[in-house]
Amino acid sequence: MKIGLFLTNQHQSNTDMIARLEEQYVMTHHARDNGWNSLFSGQHYLNEGNQQLQLVPFLSRLQAEAGDMALGLGILLSSLHNPVYMAETIASLDVISKGNFICGIGLGYRDIEFDAFGVISGQRVKRFEESLNLIKRLWTEENVSFHSDYCNLNNVTMQLKPIQKPYPPIWIAANNDNAVKRAARLSDAWLINPHATSETVIQQMKLFIQERNKANLPPPKEIPAFREIFCAKDRPTAIKIAGHFISKKYAAYSAWGQDKVMPTEENFAQPFDDLLIDRFVLGSPEECFEQLKPLWEQCGVNHFIFRTHWAGMPLETSMSSMQLISDELIPLLNQIPHNT
Repeated sequence: MKIGLFLTNQHQSNTDMIARLEEQYVMTHHARDNGWNSLFSGQHYLNEGNQQLQLVPFLSRLQAEAGDMALGLGILLSSLHNPVYMAETIASLDVISKGNFICGIGLGYRDIEFDAFGVISGQRVKRFEESLNLIKRLWTEENVSFHSDYCNLNNVTMQLKPIQKPYPPIWIAANNDNAVKRAARLSDAWLINPHATSETVIQQMKLFIQERNKANLPPPKEIPAFREIFCAKDRPTAIKIAGHFISKKYAAYSAWGQDKVMPTEENFAQPFDDLLIDRFVLGSPEECFEQLKPLWEQCGVNHFIFRTHWAGMPLETSMSSMQLISDELIPLLNQIPHNT
């Protein structure tokens, strides 16, 4: 079982970003020195209510602190960006990471971001798929031509190639059923989101596998799942400490419309006591282990990516959870037989 750390890098609008960045180095060092395997962060633009460093420079800086941990985009909103920029930027990150890199991408869902980058409604999925295909061609072909309203190439060669061949593993984040099917066809892995309940994830994994079988694609080597987690002495304590911060995060998700691009049974506009059921991993290390169990037993998850801090949470609070994860939860997860 691989364990990753997701650094939120979303902070309150009045915070000292230099101080928060220093705290993220501390979390990275702890993960590096305690057997965590990967380091991820995500991307948004025009972040309402919070401020956020942009993903690519942020991860590039963290690589210097990450040691042997894999570096991962979790995720880059590829439909917003020019495919040549994407191809060269991802290749650059693969070089910076010495080939220990995961390319996580996604479509996105916020109109404010699509509008800012001029991505027209009705063309978003087409552009996402078309751009991904072009990016792969730029990494693997010597002469590439392509013509569209957002990119024109005439027999070009991209000299900078990724270290990994033919290119880094591509993980696609997906929320609704159609997006999960798209991830099955186009990616090396579906990056399971942290928002859905385990029950929803289990049902969508069946769709993912069915779609890969239809496309005659092999089972993915890695099945990654992003989870919100907080470890404490017991579940009531974990909810008391972390509940406020998670609740605010999901109120923001609700305002952004995150749950509107998920299966219909998912709804973030509900009391927190109802929202957390089967969705967030909260409790003692043993309780967290039991809450994670359905995802590896029924979905085959073999790479958990944990977010255990949220905007406004003090560093020492996040570190208390990380310490319990390192000392007690990771050893439990490492006892899982490899073939489960």
